[in-house]
Amino acid sequence: MTEATSAKTSRRHHWRRELVELAALFTAVAVADAVANTVAHGPSGPGLLCASAVALLATAGFHVWWSRRHDHAPPPTDTGATAPSPAGASPRAAGKETTLWRMRTTVRDAPGSLAALCTALAAREVDILSLQTHPLSEGTVDEFLLRAPAPLTPAELTRTVAGAGGVHSWLERADAHDLVDAPTRMLGLATRTALDSAELPLALRQLLGRCTIHSVPARSLTGQPLAEQVPAEGVLEDHVMKFRDPSGGSLTIERPQLPFTPTEFARVRALVELDTRLGQRVPPRRDVLTLPEGNEITVRRADTSDLVAAREMHDRCSARTLALRYHGPVGDADRYLGHLLSPRFGRTLAVETASGRLVALGHLLWDGDETEVALLVEDAWQQRGIGAELLRRLVAMAAETGCESVYAITQASNTGMVAAMRGLGLPLDYQIEEGTLVITARPAGLPARREPRETVHIQDATGRR
Repeated sequence: MTEATSAKTSRRHHWRRELVELAALFTAVAVADAVANTVAHGPSGPGLLCASAVALLATAGFHVWWSRRHDHAPPPTDTGATAPSPAGASPRAAGKETTLWRMRTTVRDAPGSLAALCTALAAREVDILSLQTHPLSEGTVDEFLLRAPAPLTPAELTRTVAGAGGVHSWLERADAHDLVDAPTRMLGLATRTALDSAELPLALRQLLGRCTIHSVPARSLTGQPLAEQVPAEGVLEDHVMKFRDPSGGSLTIERPQLPFTPTEFARVRALVELDTRLGQRVPPRRDVLTLPEGNEITVRRADTSDLVAAREMHDRCSARTLALRYHGPVGDADRYLGHLLSPRFGRTLAVETASGRLVALGHLLWDGDETEVALLVEDAWQQRGIGAELLRRLVAMAAETGCESVYAITQASNTGMVAAMRGLGLPLDYQIEEGTLVITARPAGLPARREPRETVHIQDATGRR
């Protein structure tokens, strides 16, 4: 049928329908007029009309009530159907205690492999909250975020995955931060890296999970070459990734328990390239503090641009102060400053007087899963609470970055450092060997740092720093 023929037929049916409706309207009017004349001229005409009106209103009201009731009622169920089994319900929906897990396993690159794995997890009441696939030359690596019943042990979960065809499985506890989808997570890590040079190692650790990051400088303190030559595009070797360090040297990432995937390699390379393009940067945070005698000092982040001022402070420090800080020959102290002030190896806080003179440095140095903290306060500014304030801020930074422990290496005779560590109010572990004292604190649960640009008053310290 052509479009023209279809249009003509539609118009013909349209006129027929209107004629039928018009005839029905005239017929209804004639019938209503006849009934009205008959009722109105009868002995009970007005009464019948009123009763009819009331009946119509009652019928209309009942119809409205019935319609609303069925619109909001739940859909009808088949009484002959079997009710769903409680075992098939979500653990969270059933009110059971659950645990979040991050799991990675390798399955065959064949239709139905992933479906078999998902079916096996569903049989153990495990919810799959997110899934990422990493295709490889042999098989496919699937990364899951799972919500499992708390009684389900890691060994049982691993056996379930193995029974469904998963091999080389890896499992670790997750938290609420892992619920963020992968693109949003990458944007957050990129933002952290863009704002602060010191954030790159932390962002990589958060992205890759348990791993070890080695940042090797290009040359040693004596000028000998240290870092190996890494291609510009980086190197991926199963459990090892290598890149050119943006600050010079090389960046090596190791994860013995789990090989890296090409997707992870691409994400890490993107963060490293972003850090390289932006160059060295430090957040412009400055906090003004008032000492007990009324002098104001400023606490801010420091970097390698403060190298000259730091060396001048070294010249003003006594040999004993430098020896307590560096645990070695005083003449080698200046060699460490370039490493200590580099954001690649950690974070540094500097204390300035009102005239702009640098009088104290506090370092937070990344060391695998642990973090080292170190302080140096110029002799003329000791015993004023500066060291204790720096230490509190550094340990709070470690807590914010997720560091599980912070340790300080000093000498047993350094009562000032011991007093500052005890002043944190945290559980401490002490290890003494040949006069060297290692004090370890657990920063979890520390209160948040103060807002920037606030003025606070600090108390007198009981020790040297």
